[in-house]
Amino acid sequence: MRTTDRGRPDGLFVGLCTLDVIQLVDHVPSSDEKLTAREQTFAAGGPAANAAVTFSHLGGTAELLTAIGSHPLSLGVTADLHRLGVVVSDLASGAVDPPAVSSILVTESSGDRAVASANATGHWLAPPDDVDTLVARRDVVEFDGHHMELAVAVARAARGAGCTTLLDGGSWKDGTPDLLQWIDVAVCSADFHPPGASTPADTLRFLGEHGVAWSAVSRGGRPILWAGPASGGTVDVPAVRVADTLGAGDVLHGALAYHLAAQSRAEGGRLSLTPEGFTQALRDAAVVASRASGSFGTRTWMLTDQAAAESD
Repeated sequence: MRTTDRGRPDGLFVGLCTLDVIQLVDHVPSSDEKLTAREQTFAAGGPAANAAVTFSHLGGTAELLTAIGSHPLSLGVTADLHRLGVVVSDLASGAVDPPAVSSILVTESSGDRAVASANATGHWLAPPDDVDTLVARRDVVEFDGHHMELAVAVARAARGAGCTTLLDGGSWKDGTPDLLQWIDVAVCSADFHPPGASTPADTLRFLGEHGVAWSAVSRGGRPILWAGPASGGTVDVPAVRVADTLGAGDVLHGALAYHLAAQSRAEGGRLSLTPEGFTQALRDAAVVASRASGSFGTRTWMLTDQAAAESD
């Protein structure tokens, strides 16, 4: 049974979890080329998992609803998440197949990453019987669009429970319109292209027309574009020497979920967003994501944070 510290923001994260194998290289190899990585690391990954880890790191109570399994590699993924304070609800706990693996090459000179992954193709997840209990008293429920049938069911329940629902729109996926009707806040990458949308402005307009009250499009180091019910604008992203862009968007969403949840707690109930509150949450989240981009891998920035906190 989940235990909750009611003094801390509480978030549920629904979506993909992978085993990330990350290597730092001079360049992405061409056909038949072999090269030696400068550095390597392994971690639990995937948009929802990385967002949950970020939420936990910032001081929240995070639970991840996903598919991992019981293969030896899966056990390592689960152990990594537990080590970082994330409660795992594994809907594929009996599966013996290997987990989804993401093979990632990060180019040292630019921080750009190349990714090959099976994503969620190996699992179909039915909503659990206790979905109403899972969302009860949450401050925020975040979705990455993977395991779509599960996401829609949980989002519907979360809306009914008065939770703030947040979409990480990394890319357009089948079933996304079914999910959008239950989403309060959507923050999408520049690669998220709804039908007929060719620009970020088109994307923001599409989201508004499909019932999403607050939305934004992130564009790497360029300002974040945002739109609300009656206004819009930009939020600057802090300048940073980029070492690794892997997971930066996931960190942005985890940090945004945390700051939205903190606002909800400060208001004593369901979040009532304002332009000032939304832009401040985006600004705070961008600071965290920029910090994460300054080091290799998806965990080093957290170790740096901890070292800085211990030295204060």
